[in-house]
Amino acid sequence: MFKKKFIFVVIFGALSLSPLFGQSLSKTGTTAAKFLSIGVGARANAMGGAVASVIDDPSAMYWNPSGIAGITRYSAMFTYTKMFADINLNYAGIVVPTDGYGVFGVNVTSVNYGEMQVTTENHPDGIGETFSAGSYAFGLSYANYVTELFSFGVNLKYIHETISNSSSDGLALDIGTNFLTPFWGIRFGTSITNFGTKMRIEGDDLLIRYDSDPNSSGNNASVDARLGTDEFELPLRLQLGLSKDIEFSDDFRASIAADVIYPNDNKSWMNIGTEIGLFHNLVQLRAGYKTLFLPDAQEGLTAGFGIFYNKIPFFGIKINYAYQQLKDLDNLHSFGMSLNF
Repeated sequence: MFKKKFIFVVIFGALSLSPLFGQSLSKTGTTAAKFLSIGVGARANAMGGAVASVIDDPSAMYWNPSGIAGITRYSAMFTYTKMFADINLNYAGIVVPTDGYGVFGVNVTSVNYGEMQVTTENHPDGIGETFSAGSYAFGLSYANYVTELFSFGVNLKYIHETISNSSSDGLALDIGTNFLTPFWGIRFGTSITNFGTKMRIEGDDLLIRYDSDPNSSGNNASVDARLGTDEFELPLRLQLGLSKDIEFSDDFRASIAADVIYPNDNKSWMNIGTEIGLFHNLVQLRAGYKTLFLPDAQEGLTAGFGIFYNKIPFFGIKINYAYQQLKDLDNLHSFGMSLNF
């Protein structure tokens, strides 16, 4: 038993230290649908995103879909994140457990960028017209227990981004597992998210008039043509996490978690987080830190709280808030509400 525990500690130690090495290559800004990398859920964000092995509410369909396997009641969630530059992110999810057939869920993520001025080379301050842009992901999830200690989950999503009269579409799959290890009650969670098709912008905004031979005066100088853009990969991410629940008493519980993240469009980093539950989890206090060991990181300290009321028969409500510190931009504020019935 000691040998198994030693091997387990060594493996996670190597994973934890890996963000410190192999940092010579970065592909920042090379993927499409980057909104898929913005964390959802006030609870998860308050814990610094270190939730691969922790999350067990409808936001798990984003972080690690295996997390919904333990939900035993109908559960609905809505979260709102106020970002910089009038950008807002919304997430909604509904989870439906079945008797013996696993847990099903649906989820929607949307980002609203607001109205923007149409500008040209000759009118950099605008021509009096506006355009809008938006990013959306619609997901279907399924999760179940393989054994009493091991669960898995999948989330299939359709991705749609628009800007003015052009758009881009894609499909992606998220896969996650969660394992309650025999080592001191530690949980081990893994997730691979945004594994899918490449995306390319298409639409009327790419339709132009083109002169194939500007040096000739006898040809048609207004041929209809369409510009072509490159295809870009989705922001693929591998997330590995460990967590441990510590029960001090019926009124006092603490959870600690650490995740290592390996994206395809940046260098690797680590998130850490903790949650303290008081008064039978009526009040929950949370804190964390994002992007440890990531050079030039913009994210940092996180904090928040939650209130859970379940005194009404067959009904429970959770209210959550999260604060996220950013280095050069306005700090983020997330609000969430969950209903269990």
